[in-house]
Amino acid sequence: MIRKKVQLAYITNDSSRKATYKKRNKGLMKKMSELSTLCGINACAIMYSPYESQLEVWPSPIEGQQVLSKFRMILEMEQRKNMVNQESFLSQRTVKVVEQLKKHCKDNQEKEMTLVMFNNICGKWVIHGHRHHHPHPWLHFH
Repeated sequence: MIRKKVQLAYITNDSSRKATYKKRNKGLMKKMSELSTLCGINACAIMYSPYESQLEVWPSPIEGQQVLSKFRMILEMEQRKNMVNQESFLSQRTVKVVEQLKKHCKDNQEKEMTLVMFNNICGKWVIHGHRHHHPHPWLHFH
């Protein structure tokens, strides 16, 4: 069954927002468990929720503390290499999108040139978006 695309926007209804939080939180914890099991990695998740009095730690507070301790022991340079803030993420994403745009523009230009050449071969001249048959009365195609 195909799910409809969810619009990512703040849920204004409190009960609906709480139900969505609980459902998505459960799904996130399941994905964390799958990732940890399938890939053999140490992972933790810490959730601060307005609906719970205490923070939630996956898989447990003790295991979460162990993962965080290992993380803190990594050299600062290694941490910085693996961490991305929003500004650097958006910068990287912008560069990628600009490169894609350049590629698409080049592809479009090549396709337009091919179309112009094809139309010219067929006797249709395209000048600034307007099609003309035989631009000069003395020019004939055989």
